[in-house]
Amino acid sequence: MEKVISGIRPTGNLHLGNYFGAVKSFVRMQKEFNCMFFIADWHSLTTHPKPENIRQSVKTILAEYLACGIDPEVAPLYVQSDVKEVLELYLYLNMNAYLGELERVTSFKEKVRKQPDNVNAGLLTYPSLMAADILVHKADKVPVGKDQEQNMEMARLFARRFNRIYEVEYFKEPESYHFTNKAIKVPGLDGSGKMGKSEGNAIYLVDDEATIKKKVMRAVTDSGPTMLNQEKPEAIKNLFTLLELVSDKQTYDYFDDQYNNMTIRYGDLKKQLASDINAFCAPIRERILDFQQNEEYLQKVIRMGAQAASESAAKTIQEVRQIVGFR
Repeated sequence: MEKVISGIRPTGNLHLGNYFGAVKSFVRMQKEFNCMFFIADWHSLTTHPKPENIRQSVKTILAEYLACGIDPEVAPLYVQSDVKEVLELYLYLNMNAYLGELERVTSFKEKVRKQPDNVNAGLLTYPSLMAADILVHKADKVPVGKDQEQNMEMARLFARRFNRIYEVEYFKEPESYHFTNKAIKVPGLDGSGKMGKSEGNAIYLVDDEATIKKKVMRAVTDSGPTMLNQEKPEAIKNLFTLLELVSDKQTYDYFDDQYNNMTIRYGDLKKQLASDINAFCAPIRERILDFQQNEEYLQKVIRMGAQAASESAAKTIQEVRQIVGFR
């Protein structure tokens, strides 16, 4: 069975975009592949979070992924910093990673532009740490979005370079894995773009009913259609996309017909959408809150994940040391 690994940045609560964009697929993939999922707390250090923020974010992400259906008995869920072997492989890969190629990585250049006062070595060597996360388990596939494709190219480059320098065929080149032919893009509530934390347009899985309704009722709309069967503008398309994701077909068709015949009332649409989003999120929200209160179980999951991941990584590092020349 092919091995799949995916990292999760501990940056706060999951939203509907995360769920439909990746987490739903992870739940399916754990039954089809040999999956490992990890919370990338070392990666988060590039933005200098406070210690209490790291601890809380790890707990939050762990509870939410469990609530969404990740089964730690099937797919180990571990914390990156519990697997020290990753750092050793990161060191070896960095010794053969060159300044010019790291500086040309698009995500690094974007970070330099956005945070010129915090251009640290961790940002520069992000691709080699990501490669270490993947190669230490000899993963066959890595689920990634388009924004990570260049980093995947770097991981394959580092694997080839290691093999060439040490004249071995040791590391396989990991493949990028895309969930569907057409990725699901969950829109935000601000009339443009996709749902995201930084954009402030997200509905979180843990949001309560009142919060969801407040957010949806503030969603951007227009004055309504002026012609029969006219094309929906972007902001209205966004509402219908969300409706398609969380409502039944009959509900979607009802409002679509109303839009096409120019009788739609956006207030009614928003009320129905808010109700359906809450109905979708409510059971997940309840499980999240239950897991967050069960500290003993969360620690058990972390220990189980750390053991499985460390056993996998230790074997790789032992072999890598011999190849490089260390006892």
